Amino acid sequence: MNIRAIVAEFIGTFALIFIGAGAGALGIGGLVGVAFAHGLVVLTFAYAYGHISGTHINPAVTISLWLARAVDTLTAVYYIVAQLLGAIVAGFALVFVLGGTETGLGATVLAPGVTPMQGLAIEAILTFFLANAVLNTAVSGKAGNAAGAAIGLTLTLGILMGGPLTGGSLNPARTLGPAVASANFANIWVYFVGQILGAVIAALLYTNLLKPND
Repeated sequence: MNIRAIVAEFIGTFALIFIGAGAGALGIGGLVGVAFAHGLVVLTFAYAYGHISGTHINPAVTISLWLARAVDTLTAVYYIVAQLLGAIVAGFALVFVLGGTETGLGATVLAPGVTPMQGLAIEAILTFFLANAVLNTAVSGKAGNAAGAAIGLTLTLGILMGGPLTGGSLNPARTLGPAVASANFANIWVYFVGQILGAVIAALLYTNLLKPND
């Protein structure tokens, strides 16, 4: 067990939910502000903790990397547990600093008129793009030090499109933390299924077609 890596995943995921969902709860900067709040956290922690844990801070990304054999099973399990715990703690931290749940805590919910199947498709497609970016920049090693920027910007553009429809979660931990803290579990399965599906497809495409031969 790599305690340093587990702590890094906990703190990184906490930061993503506290800053990202917090920006959504406050509403300052609108959709663009929320998108960049998430993307900048990923960018920052990719460089801060990338050498320690790889900065997955997303169970869907960890699952994708596990399928691509970039992490072993035990490490993947520890990472996912740390990520989910970090997200839940961040959700309750937001309850404390915002004085309750009236803001909605930036929870990712389906917009009016968006059906569960539409939401599932949106989250699957956008999470595919995110996992695809991780695999083809960081895991492949082809992007070098620019990988963190590419991944952070991919999350940003995903939220810019998906935010008005599903909240643009792309991350089971991002969905779970505010949901637990606000006791709002409406359509939560849509996010988990869609995000994992997108991550699995990205891993299969990478390992069977896009992975560098060298």
